[in-house]
Amino acid sequence: MISQQPNVDNTTVFEQLWGITNELKQKLDARFTLHPEPSTKSLQSYSATTGEAHGSLNTFSGEEIDWLVHGWFAKTEQSSFSTMRLTTWLRSHIRVPHLAFEFGTFPNIFFYIDYIPRTDILIDLEYLDRYYEPINETFLSLHNNPSLSLFTSKSLYVRQFQSPISLCYTCSATDDTLNLIRTLAHEMLDRWLTWVDEAEPIKEDARASLAERDLFLRRSSAERDPGNKLAAQMLGTELTNKLIRALWGGV
Repeated sequence: MISQQPNVDNTTVFEQLWGITNELKQKLDARFTLHPEPSTKSLQSYSATTGEAHGSLNTFSGEEIDWLVHGWFAKTEQSSFSTMRLTTWLRSHIRVPHLAFEFGTFPNIFFYIDYIPRTDILIDLEYLDRYYEPINETFLSLHNNPSLSLFTSKSLYVRQFQSPISLCYTCSATDDTLNLIRTLAHEMLDRWLTWVDEAEPIKEDARASLAERDLFLRRSSAERDPGNKLAAQMLGTELTNKLIRALWGGV
């Protein structure tokens, strides 16, 4: 899909999407005490040996956050293709869903916003009603928005990974769509922060199994990302594998 797209100048759009990502990160910084992870310090600035692509990856952890990823990756020339993410994986003291943002230019805008469930929501209906029912109307309204095109991954794993209210679309870069993405992102983050503040701590004897599940999910989602193949073509296998390990905390 990427190789078939024209090499247009998306520098301005990239900067606007990265600006939204940083607005969200600032809210997280204001709420949580986060410490930079020294194990990924070498990835704060990286590039392909050919100069074709470059990026930045920063990871953090804290008392309430097990692993937070904040970074971007782009073709060097005009940012015709770019992707950026802000993913927050909570510790196992509460069961609030994890939080995922991903934005990009392909060259049209791509955005993915989701709450990653920490239980089987086919069975845990109380969890489903509490954390996913409130977003159902937003999910349905976006389906009817003529400015958005639903993005359906070809990857079976990715489709399984996404929650029932996953907001995953492509759209043209206009003031209206950029404002919509900013509004949606802040609404999803603000709601999630309220959940974190109001969450009841779970029992100590349940935390180890939840942490094990979280780590498995974090690792498998990083290793099975279909975008890894494209990254390897641009950056080489060695650097790509290091980036994948950084995404899940295996560095």
